[in-house]
Amino acid sequence: MNGTKVLVADDDINVIEIIRLYFSQHHIELIEAHDGSEAVRLAGLEKPDAIILDVMMPVMDGYEACREIRKTMDTPILMLSAKGEEFDRVLGLELGADDYITKPFSPRELVARIKAIFRRIQPRVSEEKEAVVQEIRFSDLVIDLQGRQVIVAGEKVAFRPKEFDLLVFLARSSGSVFTREQLLEQIWGYDFFGDIRTVDVHIKKIRQHLAALPYECIHTVWGVGYKFEVETCSD
Repeated sequence: MNGTKVLVADDDINVIEIIRLYFSQHHIELIEAHDGSEAVRLAGLEKPDAIILDVMMPVMDGYEACREIRKTMDTPILMLSAKGEEFDRVLGLELGADDYITKPFSPRELVARIKAIFRRIQPRVSEEKEAVVQEIRFSDLVIDLQGRQVIVAGEKVAFRPKEFDLLVFLARSSGSVFTREQLLEQIWGYDFFGDIRTVDVHIKKIRQHLAALPYECIHTVWGVGYKFEVETCSD
């Protein structure tokens, strides 16, 4: 979640600090608010990727803040409260919240819920991108997004579904380095509990599929992970 910006509104300083410490470990930027009114203002000003609203806050409670934010923004909202009754959960969801978590909670679960929300909205984002970009093309390499086909040096090469998804993800972010954990999260999902070496196996398969290319495009960044970058050979 590198570069993700999350607005957290809670009048409990201890809760804010716990979240801050965990967010910093995962390179998540924290925007801090202490009441609902401030949360509404900062949401419009900072344009966060996700918003966490405590239900019980001074000046304006989380429900009202959620209602106000939803008038102008469709940013994912997660409600946070010590209340666990069904009525409270339903009310938050009816006002436009995407999820609801009760106190006490673990910061890990909070981040997992945010990631789950992102995964639910990701297909819509991907469809919008693919409506504009039908293929990714490099010298001697064509990735057909619509037909889920890969043409290597003029020949169609069969990729298994996860191999194709992994290649597309890396190719779309050419030059960017991703850890194995990040690739697992993006391709297999946050809840995948298999061996992290699954990524290495799939990278090896992709390299075999692309062996006919006159250049390397999947590069190992030692101590970090992998990146896609086309480096054509020069005479």
